Amino acid sequence: MRYLKNESFEKYYLFTYHVLMVKGVFHVLSVNELALEIFENLAEYAEEFNAAYHELDNGARIVDCGVSTRGGYAAGRAFTEICMGGLGEVNFRMGQIKEFPVPFIDVFTDFPSVSCLGAQKAGWTIKHNNYFAMGSGPARALSLKPKHTYEVIEYEDDFDSAVISLESDHLPNGAVMEKIAEDCQVDVANVCAVVAPTSSIVGSIQVAGRCVETAIYKLNELHFDTRKIISGFGTAPVPPVRGPQLAMGVTNDATIYHGRIMLTMKAPDIKDYLEKIPSTKSKGYGKPFNDIFKEAGYDFYKIDTSLFSPAEVIINEVSEGAVYHTGMVNPEVALKSFGLL
Repeated sequence: MRYLKNESFEKYYLFTYHVLMVKGVFHVLSVNELALEIFENLAEYAEEFNAAYHELDNGARIVDCGVSTRGGYAAGRAFTEICMGGLGEVNFRMGQIKEFPVPFIDVFTDFPSVSCLGAQKAGWTIKHNNYFAMGSGPARALSLKPKHTYEVIEYEDDFDSAVISLESDHLPNGAVMEKIAEDCQVDVANVCAVVAPTSSIVGSIQVAGRCVETAIYKLNELHFDTRKIISGFGTAPVPPVRGPQLAMGVTNDATIYHGRIMLTMKAPDIKDYLEKIPSTKSKGYGKPFNDIFKEAGYDFYKIDTSLFSPAEVIINEVSEGAVYHTGMVNPEVALKSFGLL
């Protein structure tokens, strides 16, 4: 955490959603500092996570959670909590979709705006030479990608290490890590990356683990002030690994058709947004994502972006003591996507 003297707090008054006071000292939350602790544990005990630790010639550090390793639930938990900047907690349980037993991921955060938009959002496309990855995690709060997100939530990090989560089939090389370091304005030896393909156990877990983020993201896209959200709790089924061609659709369907979210907030105006939150309101709703993508000619720009939302949401608005419910799960489509129907 960064420490601020009391007399300096006035200039930071807009950041009250991201500041804690402990024994008279104000602490500005650093998502990279918090995530670094999780990364260090993952790196030190990589074998116990079915992962592999690599240190490059330039000092950058990487943990492979599924490219050339098996990964697993423990690695998936660490990967997801790193994505959330250390401000979220992940657990697993066995649940059911109709008569089928399915593992579920449960995620909660008490800092939803920073954790979900400031860290977990996959808002940074990493392209360098022939390397490509979708970047998420706390390093984004240093590179400010995309900048508009951080202007809206009024947060940016200030830390000397950058921790990034990469969704990719390949590990980054030294040049890629150099580029990330440059964008984050840190030394390359202080750049840490966790990497997993979408089509892997960790890939399935970390995408399903974005269930709360999809709700926060949707509200942000609707121009709702997400800083008014006090906490978020979500659950979604962990989809089976069905191969690279189906991975993107199967992982998204977990939240689109069976993601269930509870948000607690102090925002009476939320009643004006309710009907637009769930995926059920999307034009493309009702088919597995891979079918929708195929019908769109594999062109993302032809897909209604409102589809990327949770299936069902309950909101507790505490200033008026109101509780709202919107959306519903669609077990049939989820099971069809998972190959169970």
